[in-house]
Amino acid sequence: MSDRPNNIKIVDAPDGYGGSGFFATSFEKVIALARSNSLWPLPFATSCCGIEFMATMGATYDLARFGSERPSFSPRQSDMLLVMGTIAKKMAPIVRQTYIQMAEPRWVIAVGACASSGGIFDTYSVLQGIDRIVPVDVYVPGCPPRPEQILDGVMQLQEIVKNEPLRRRDSDEYKALLESYGIIK
Repeated sequence: MSDRPNNIKIVDAPDGYGGSGFFATSFEKVIALARSNSLWPLPFATSCCGIEFMATMGATYDLARFGSERPSFSPRQSDMLLVMGTIAKKMAPIVRQTYIQMAEPRWVIAVGACASSGGIFDTYSVLQGIDRIVPVDVYVPGCPPRPEQILDGVMQLQEIVKNEPLRRRDSDEYKALLESYGIIK
């Protein structure tokens, strides 16, 4: 029986073989475990969803406990793009360029109704979802979503990262996905 309280979750070890004084697993599983627990967010916040993300970074919700305590405002030092709020069509090239400048592997979370689908702004000037310009891995619903929902979105992304094959980004399928967005790798 463990001495730790029930509400503390320790990261489970990857599948492998263990014995007295040793544990062996595949290199791919170790990399996936490390990546999934050290996502560096780049917040691209334009509206009220950004305020909810700020609360998520605070002490009450503490995004740092998921390994994302280092928000970066440089795309070259981030691997998780969080797009939050209304994205005008004039801003679309900036979001796209930010995504392209991020190092591989990179993931995207669309936070809130506006980033996911344009929200209540069904107008000529508002982009009706960022998935029209960059591939999205996780959608967080809400207008604005609560910090708990943002945390849930990050945990969903962690599962995606943990289960992603190491060489997926080199696959023809992934290259075709980027080319469908006009992003050449």
